[in-house]
Amino acid sequence: MPERHAHTAHEGASAPHDLVGIGFGPANLALAIAAAEHGRADPEGAIRAAFVERQEHFGWHQGMLLEGATMQVSFLKDLATMRDPGSRFTFLRYLHERGRLADFINQKSFYPTRIEFHDYFHWCAAEFTDRVAYGHTATAVRAVESAGTVDSVEVVTRAVNGPSDDRVLRTRNVVVGTGLRPRLPEGVRTGARVWHNQELLFRATELKERPHRRFVVVGAGQSAAETADYLHRTFPDAEICAVFSRYGYSPADDSPFANRIFDPAAVDHFYDAPEDTKRALQGYHANTNYSVVDGELIEQLYRTVYQEKVAGVERLRILNTTRLTAVEELPDGARAVVRPLSGGEAYTLDCDAVVLATGYRPTDPRELFGDLAGEFLTDDQGRLRIGRDHRVMTTDRVRAGVYLQGGVTEHTHGITSTLLSTLAVRSGEIRDSLLLRRAERDVRARLEAEAGDGVTAAHTG
Repeated sequence: MPERHAHTAHEGASAPHDLVGIGFGPANLALAIAAAEHGRADPEGAIRAAFVERQEHFGWHQGMLLEGATMQVSFLKDLATMRDPGSRFTFLRYLHERGRLADFINQKSFYPTRIEFHDYFHWCAAEFTDRVAYGHTATAVRAVESAGTVDSVEVVTRAVNGPSDDRVLRTRNVVVGTGLRPRLPEGVRTGARVWHNQELLFRATELKERPHRRFVVVGAGQSAAETADYLHRTFPDAEICAVFSRYGYSPADDSPFANRIFDPAAVDHFYDAPEDTKRALQGYHANTNYSVVDGELIEQLYRTVYQEKVAGVERLRILNTTRLTAVEELPDGARAVVRPLSGGEAYTLDCDAVVLATGYRPTDPRELFGDLAGEFLTDDQGRLRIGRDHRVMTTDRVRAGVYLQGGVTEHTHGITSTLLSTLAVRSGEIRDSLLLRRAERDVRARLEAEAGDGVTAAHTG
């Protein structure tokens, strides 16, 4: 485990934090690392940071930590390497301290399992336990006004399971990294037998001790394919129906040139591009990330379908060019209504559960900010205007910084906004922006103090 570092704030304990992070997934964990490493290099200028996380402990997509499932990004795109290869928080350092470095090298692979990478994240997060309020959620962010300007904000938090008393963290900067929300088909609600795939491992475990009939998996992306494969292997007495609108699963483009869309430099190119170029780039390279599946998994699923046809027992059914139109929960399962896109009659599939592998959507951070959100600038499409340093552009009266991580910045920063690929570099950019703005604030305060002294001297001379 990394060595623990003494936290030295540049101001007294009663001063506002330099940074409060809302959410403590990989994005804000990477930021915590970048801030801590600055504090190690410059103890007097350490960033005073705190984080709020609604989960009771660190966790990252735990419902999809499927045995044997590998990462789709290189281990070198960890939380630190792309920013500082000498960091103590690299995946290689983790392997060394776990005693597995040589064993990992002998695999001859850049792609660790998802379970191992989650353990790496957990290993990093253990460094910051004293700075994270686990089991708490941010309920509001309020402006703190002084002489007509907003120099700081209050982050109001409440325990998820516990006393309802509010706690308040005052800070000069807030970084929202709350991740994504499950996207559900229109009119469909989750329930005891209708789940989003993010709950797969937890929910499926509840059904193991009983006979099974059928599972319906909706979606055509990597998570949908992994879910169908997992259920097929885990419930050998059940039929698995994969329902999606496409003709078949589409392979992800992970070729070297296309992968440049995930390079840190690509963020600069995207940010500076005209709006029509941004839309074109997103369209050209959507198949690197959205609704696509690893080629090996596609081939594996196809072999399974074919071999079951040969054997005369077809448990994995691919219901392509078909759309889910409704879901009804039953006392002992669920009923999915599906309709072929070719215009055939709708039909029902009674099943043990419907799993919705239908992706995610970003949350609108303005929901948290109340009246302060009225100070945020927007473009002609109503989207937030966001600086290259990931800070929301605001009216001049707001000096406190509001930074965003995640899908809500995709329209300005590109496809990597929701991915791990640039976390290390992005955390450094946000940290450096915080430091620059702190230096500017200190200069402004000194100049204002000097001007005040001049006025006093003039009155008393």
